[in-house]
Amino acid sequence: MTGHDGATGSGLELREVAVTFGATTAVDDVSLCIEPAEVVALLGPSGCGKSTLLRAVAGLEPTDRGTVRWAGADLRDVPVHRRGFGLLFQDGQLFPHRDVAGNVEFGLRMAGVNRAGRQARVGELLELVGLSGRGGRRVASLSGGEQQRVALARSLAPRPRLLLLDEPLSALDRGLRERLATDLREILRRTSTTALYVTHDHDEAFTIADRVGVMDHGRLLQIAPAELLWRRPADEQVAQFLGYDWFVPASALGAARPRGAGPDDVLGLRPESLVVDADGPIIGLVVDRHRTRGGTGLLVHIDGVGTVGARAPGTAVPGPAARVRLRLEAAVTAVLPPA
Repeated sequence: MTGHDGATGSGLELREVAVTFGATTAVDDVSLCIEPAEVVALLGPSGCGKSTLLRAVAGLEPTDRGTVRWAGADLRDVPVHRRGFGLLFQDGQLFPHRDVAGNVEFGLRMAGVNRAGRQARVGELLELVGLSGRGGRRVASLSGGEQQRVALARSLAPRPRLLLLDEPLSALDRGLRERLATDLREILRRTSTTALYVTHDHDEAFTIADRVGVMDHGRLLQIAPAELLWRRPADEQVAQFLGYDWFVPASALGAARPRGAGPDDVLGLRPESLVVDADGPIIGLVVDRHRTRGGTGLLVHIDGVGTVGARAPGTAVPGPAARVRLRLEAAVTAVLPPA
C-alpha cells in the first residue's frame, strides 16, 4: 500500500493534506490513518516533509489543502492547546527552574488536577520511565537520556489522545538511542498510547513503530508494517532509502531466489544479502574486497546478474579473481514488483 490507508473514524485521519511555503510544497497530498493505540513512524531524509506534517497535525502549521480529523471531527479550527495532543521534541524543552516532578506535573496543573492526583500520577510515570525516586532532582543535573525520559513522562502525564514525537532521540549517542528506543517502545505499549513518531533513523523507526511510512519530497511513498516494508518495498526508490544497493531480476538467480519471489520480480540486495558459503548454489568471481565491521566485504561478478556486493565471514577471505560459492540471505533481501 502506498501513499494512504483506510479510514478509521476513531483515531487520526489525514486526507490529501498539503502544506506549502511560498513556491515550495513541503507536504504533498498525504493521506494517512492511525488507529487507537497504534504507533506509526514517518521515516525520511532531512527536508522530506515529515516534521512539517507532524506540525500540521499538531496545529502548529496551517494546511493549504486536505483535512486533519480525530475520531471523525475536523480539527481545522481547533487551536493547538485544545487538540488534546502531546508533543515531544529533540531537546525535550524542559523547564530549568522546576525539578523533575515539577516538570512532569506541569500539564496536570494546567488541567486543574488536585495535588494528590498530581503526586500519584507523577510517581506512576517516573516509575514507568525508570526515574523512580528522582522527582526532587534538578533537571540540569540529569544526563541527556534522563532528561528525555522526564520529557516523555511530562508529555504522557495528561494522558494525551495522540502523542507526537519529532526526532526525540536524535541528540543522543548511538548506544543510548538504541537503549531508549527499546524502552520507549515498551512504554508506549504499556500505556496504549497512540503515537506519530518522526525520525530519519531506520533502526528507531523499525524498533518503535507498528507501521513505518517512508516520505520523500513531501510525499508518502509507502506505509506498511515494519517487516513488510523491509521485505516488500513498493519500488526501487523506497528500497534504496532502506539501504538496498543493487537490483537484479529474480529469474537471474534461478532456484536460489527467495521463497515467494516470482521470476518476474526484482530482488533488492544489500552488502550482506550474499554470503560466501562452500555449499552455496550461486557462483561468483571476486572483483574487489574491503574490510568491514562484520568481516570482509566483497564485490563479486555473477553471470547474468552483474557486479554486486557480498560478505565473507571468518578469516578465510578469498582474494581478487577467486571463484566463490554464495548463498542468498532471504532475511536481508527485498522482493520488489516488476518494474
